[in-house]
Amino acid sequence: MTGTGTPSTSTVGTGTGSETGAALRICPLCEATCGLSVTVEGERITGARGDREDVFSRGFVCPKGASFGQLDNDPDRLTRPLVRGADGKLAEASWDEAFAAVAAGLGAVLADGDPHGVAVYLGNPNVHSMAGALYPPQLLGALRTRNFYTASTLDQMPKHVSCGLLYGDPLAIPVPDVDRTDHLVILGANPLESNGSLATVPDFPGKLKQLRRRGGLLTVVDPRRTRTARLADRHLAIRPGSDALLLMAMVQVLFAEELTDTGVLGPHLTGVEEIRALAADFTPEAVEDACDIPAAEIRGLTRELAGAERAAVYGRVGSSTVEFGTVTNWLVDVVNTLTGNLDRPGGAMFPLSATARAPRAAQPGPGFPLGRWHSRVSGHPEAKSELPVVALAEEISTPGEGRVRALLTLAGNPVLSAPDGEGLERALGELDFMVSLDPYLNETTRHAHVVLPPARHSRSGHFDFAFNALAVRNQVRYTRAVIEPGEGELTEETIMARLLLCLGGTPDADPGTVDEKIIARTLGKAAADPHSPVHGQDPDLLAGRLTGRDGVERRLDMMLRLGPYGDGFGADPDGLTLAKVLDHPHGIDLGPMRPRLPEALRTGSGTVELCPEPLRADVPRLRAALRERAAGDSLVLVGRRHLRSNNSWLHNVPALRGGSNRCTLQIHPDDAARLGLAYDSRARVKGAGGEVTVPVEVTEAVRTGVVSLPHGWGHDRPGTRMRVAADDPGVNVNQLLDGTLLDPLSGTAVLNGFPVQVAPAAPSPTTSGVGGTPSPPE
Repeated sequence: MTGTGTPSTSTVGTGTGSETGAALRICPLCEATCGLSVTVEGERITGARGDREDVFSRGFVCPKGASFGQLDNDPDRLTRPLVRGADGKLAEASWDEAFAAVAAGLGAVLADGDPHGVAVYLGNPNVHSMAGALYPPQLLGALRTRNFYTASTLDQMPKHVSCGLLYGDPLAIPVPDVDRTDHLVILGANPLESNGSLATVPDFPGKLKQLRRRGGLLTVVDPRRTRTARLADRHLAIRPGSDALLLMAMVQVLFAEELTDTGVLGPHLTGVEEIRALAADFTPEAVEDACDIPAAEIRGLTRELAGAERAAVYGRVGSSTVEFGTVTNWLVDVVNTLTGNLDRPGGAMFPLSATARAPRAAQPGPGFPLGRWHSRVSGHPEAKSELPVVALAEEISTPGEGRVRALLTLAGNPVLSAPDGEGLERALGELDFMVSLDPYLNETTRHAHVVLPPARHSRSGHFDFAFNALAVRNQVRYTRAVIEPGEGELTEETIMARLLLCLGGTPDADPGTVDEKIIARTLGKAAADPHSPVHGQDPDLLAGRLTGRDGVERRLDMMLRLGPYGDGFGADPDGLTLAKVLDHPHGIDLGPMRPRLPEALRTGSGTVELCPEPLRADVPRLRAALRERAAGDSLVLVGRRHLRSNNSWLHNVPALRGGSNRCTLQIHPDDAARLGLAYDSRARVKGAGGEVTVPVEVTEAVRTGVVSLPHGWGHDRPGTRMRVAADDPGVNVNQLLDGTLLDPLSGTAVLNGFPVQVAPAAPSPTTSGVGGTPSPPE
């Protein structure tokens, strides 16, 4: 292993117990994973700033990271379990009482012999914690349920499906090499607000400015003139939902003008000629009206991209949560491949996390199956073992064999995150039992029979299992708990371990036994694997060499040692161990991304299968879209990101409220004038699932024909305990949807690019501000 980092000589520690001083902590609040230096006074975090010595983030911090102390100290966080009594009300209980209720409630449903009667929902915060990475697979294995739902089908599942079909592994996601690229094309993403997604990039704004300073080009394709778009050399205000048409036209130009050059990847590709045939009639002239981008612009962009020495195309939420989400994400990688920029420095590359499987010789794999089972009511196919979240309500409320009778939610709020939250709320009321692991009584957890609140973020260690696999530079960092859990507090890891014990019928057993069983099972498999560095060794002896203060750290030590940079339990003295990582509190730099194909491929052919059948079969639907345009006065709605927010789970932090973090309907001045809307008036917005009334923000930041409403608001339900959020609740944009609009390949809900009707909520004021007075810039 090679790597750089500063060994521990600093007075800043990785954990301080309850002392007063400074400590290091990796920020858990977005995908950038920035290093923080936090100030600790007694049992409280009183300040947070960027850690300038962090090998990855180099001192960068955003408003979310700076408010870490306020979030950690939020007085609305639950500190004791809640159990619903015979009177129907939630009341505080002891942990033993809570887990006894969980064991009884889930046990009653499972006793009927149908494991699919229990459903599991994982929310977005799970990927921001160690517990969320380490325990849900075991929970699902213990339950054996097919009713598994996550926020992925409200977000990034199209990328998982397209990568699974292309590379045989849904987690093999190429990310833009922003440090070395010469031309970056961004579709449906606003990293200056989101800090990046499915690409872990601390200081994404600084990276984009560095790209411009070194003479590179930045192109942004987005219906809104976002902060990222304002930084770009070229902004294409595309019609929402037509990104796939634009990309297919670019593929057509690459072939028609003989601009393709797959380079050294050529021998490892199949399906290139099939792609050529599919794209033949998607000329720029054919798609320009549907995209609202002139054919000349499409040709110019394609030629620039092909002519760049190093280039990358990157798409995110705006190109995923649309009608053609999987096709769009597929075509992003097709364009990167045909221009020779896949798996190439400066292009789109595959990170290698310190806890990933150690590299081994390239060989064909099992591939990526889809539709191995289907939902009971509507027959939605599974993808990556998940069913679409939009199916959950009907699986609860529709009578019959296999009906969902119990629900386990882990750090999720689907009432706000999913379409038709009101319908889901009604369904939750029909459950026999519901248990939620969550620090808040929110719009979803208020329906639970048991709520299990984890200790505050500062009370747990932090390692980014998911985001290190998406990092634009390979590195490894781990920070221990800043403050030890107090009396009556249980960490998220302990709660999940005890949930597993409940499912095993031993709710009062030592939760540490859960980790030890997982360690024994993992090491047993590694010792039996001829490709493993510990092949043939005694698993018990290997387990005895693990270090760490608890089972979670011992599991991390095991994963580091077996990983691609690990010491192999002594095989490589310079390799990674937990002890070595702890000795470098600001992290260890493992170097830039390096080419990983064909080794990373798991397709049945052992190649990049550029034109897999499920995607090929969806192209006729895309072709039909060329003939379809929204008619009449209907507008198309898109969401938007806020730098001071992350979905629905940071609206209770006072420091993050206000400024641009407002729930308003953004509308172009021309559309506002036509509809009789003024800045700060109120509009009625109607969709297939319902309607909302919302303040108007007239702005030229959004193109004509499009309105924008942020996601994650609607904190006006009774029975919640989030006082700051409730003071300015906003409206739930997802209530405009009825859940019938889906990307068929991934089951992802269409949350962007759907038609709405907009009208004044009250008679328009007769002022000169009607319509033509835009709001101040963002």
